[in-house]
Amino acid sequence: MQALLAYGFLQRAFLAGLFIAVACAVLGVFLVLRKDAMIGHGLSHIAFAGVALGLFLNVLPLAAALVVAVGAALAVVKLKGRAGLHGDTAIGIFSSLGLALGVLLASLARSFNVELMSYLFGDILAIEPLEVALAVGLAAAVLVAVRLNYDKLLFMTFDRESARAAGIKVGRLDTLLMVLTAVTIVLGMKVVGILLVAALIVIPAAAGLQVASSFRAAIGASAAVAVTAVAGGLGLSLVLNIPASAAIVVLCFLAFVVLFLVKKGRGVPPAAA
Repeated sequence: MQALLAYGFLQRAFLAGLFIAVACAVLGVFLVLRKDAMIGHGLSHIAFAGVALGLFLNVLPLAAALVVAVGAALAVVKLKGRAGLHGDTAIGIFSSLGLALGVLLASLARSFNVELMSYLFGDILAIEPLEVALAVGLAAAVLVAVRLNYDKLLFMTFDRESARAAGIKVGRLDTLLMVLTAVTIVLGMKVVGILLVAALIVIPAAAGLQVASSFRAAIGASAAVAVTAVAGGLGLSLVLNIPASAAIVVLCFLAFVVLFLVKKGRGVPPAAA
């Protein structure tokens, strides 16, 4: 591993992957327990429209995807509140629109090329220094935001109505969580791609929740699974010449299976606050 990390492109991939994996795992625990796991899938489709828009306008696709995904996340929250729609319905509307607009823009720009494919399927080994700096900075910002609002998010996750009665502004926290998820989805595109980024949020969280006896332990276990999968996926990609994104997701799933079997064997109780 030390010899492999002597290469600059591997150092960039590992650094970006480390921060993004932790951010995905932390947010994933909240989303899975809130039964909002499919938000990541919907926002990834919306991010695709942002990537296509960036290629169409000849600007940094990651920046364009970030603006579009965050804007859509805010719109979803507004639509849920004003139209009285369930979260999955609002996400379904915007994800379908995002995917359609992405295909339309990519067709108009004739951008169905290698660069677009790298965002669809992930290409962490080709991540640029600017993208690394953006990924690390935004992932750190996501983690700081979660830490600053940890107690309120935890309360709302387990008992939304009691949190509201206690004076916690659950609407603002819903918006914050949606925006943080959108940012994390965009960051994860370079690691596993738009088509698989939701897996990096959901599977490590589901795996960590299998064996953790507390909420903090679940976050720690989820982060460990995500980081190990990213490191292992990078190694397997180099050794076996396979896509790193696919290897990362498969390793996440294998970790889930192993921890699920451990839970069955030991009778570990579900995670609590």
